[in-house]
Amino acid sequence: MIIIKVGGGEKTNWDGIANDLVNLSQLEKIVLVHGASVRRDEVAQKLGAPTKTVVSPSGISSVYTDNKAIEVFLMVYAGLTNKQIVAKLQKYGLNAIGLSGVDGKLWQAKRKNDLLVAENGKVKLIKDNLTGRVERINTDLINLLVENNYIPVLCPPAISFENEIVNTDNDLATAQMAESLGVKEIVVLFEAPGMLENFPDEKSVINNISKKDLELYMEQAKGRMKKKILGAKKAFEMGVTKIYWGDSRIEHPVLSAMEGKGTVID
Repeated sequence: MIIIKVGGGEKTNWDGIANDLVNLSQLEKIVLVHGASVRRDEVAQKLGAPTKTVVSPSGISSVYTDNKAIEVFLMVYAGLTNKQIVAKLQKYGLNAIGLSGVDGKLWQAKRKNDLLVAENGKVKLIKDNLTGRVERINTDLINLLVENNYIPVLCPPAISFENEIVNTDNDLATAQMAESLGVKEIVVLFEAPGMLENFPDEKSVINNISKKDLELYMEQAKGRMKKKILGAKKAFEMGVTKIYWGDSRIEHPVLSAMEGKGTVID
């Protein structure tokens, strides 16, 4: 089994991904995880509830999630985006089924009520933040689907142990899922050709990174790449042996990444 995680950018080549999965599905059971951050921000803006990003004291950005933000998440992730991806895969003959982390308690998370953020040079405490870290995976449900030749297409939000809908970090949820399912390889696709040595120069791709050296790249990582590094570190801690970072925009996003044409971490 292999997990493929696709970011939420607007230029992702879903036809290319679907075409690759047709070939890969002959060899591997596949679980696909997706984001929808760009579309979420667009819809949130139109609804008059723009996405609010906060930064932790260690410099990691995340989305502040209140009840309105959860409603937008459900509309955009579990609704619009998830079903459009499922339909795209079905067009290519892939029997995809879309689920959020809420369905069947697929992703159960420990809620983090309080959040420390850095703002104007000060650290402040934000309460009632509807986020959580995934700690339990419904592996029975995932295995039931893949054993019957479905491709699960999964996305946030998650459900807390108190049965509340909570936002969660996709990269860390993917790492937890890899451990629970015994997955050894993860493909992560986003709108860049891999880890860049000189951001935003896309010709400065770092082709290979040792998992022991991931921490060294935190300082030069920009934006969401910091979370991808944290997610990769967690995945290796949980038994993953290889992670491929590749470009979601190109003709063969998945197969190119697995051929080492992005950044390979092992």
